[in-house]
Amino acid sequence: MTKLEIKEEVASLYAPSARGVEVVEIPDFNFVMIDGELEKDAKLATSEAFQNALNALNSISFTLKFISKLNQENPIDYNTMPLEALWHPKGEVNYANRGGWAWTLLMMQPEHITEEMFQNAIDSLRKQRGDIPILKSARLEAFHEGLALQIMHVSSPGLVPMTIDRINTFAKNQGYKLNEPYHEVYISDPRHDKPEKQRTILRFPATKT
Repeated sequence: MTKLEIKEEVASLYAPSARGVEVVEIPDFNFVMIDGELEKDAKLATSEAFQNALNALNSISFTLKFISKLNQENPIDYNTMPLEALWHPKGEVNYANRGGWAWTLLMMQPEHITEEMFQNAIDSLRKQRGDIPILKSARLEAFHEGLALQIMHVSSPGLVPMTIDRINTFAKNQGYKLNEPYHEVYISDPRHDKPEKQRTILRFPATKT
């Protein structure tokens, strides 16, 4: 069985420094995606919609890994990737209170994962657990982010606005314009019981002005 290793250039995109903002170029990657919206006054750790989508993505990703390992012609094992979220602000942009914001939750998949494998994973989960409504909204799709600014945030979600201020300052000083959607990569589980130790990559697509 082949053990798929993450390429160094890909791994580096998921391990930025917390000391300063980095300029990176994000290539095309394939993701399993689910769209939703954060309930009013909800946090990531308390949002039912967010938790349901997170659990579904985990189930799909691990089922795809299992299908890949059982492939008779070319069995491939690999490590699953962390949860990510693209955030779409509504109304006043307040990163400390995202109630009502739309999101797209996503998990990166290896290049050899096909649409057929994805559909087989969905069918397998339905057979095991019944007709789970959220599975109907899951999709396998390529996403290209391109030029971006990012930094590792190591602290509670409540302090994210302070780290975003660092990105804004860097962008202004270095001649970059920040674009949407705002992107978070949860290296730590967003349901972490010690949020002050949470590690989250904060990323904005950008253009050079």
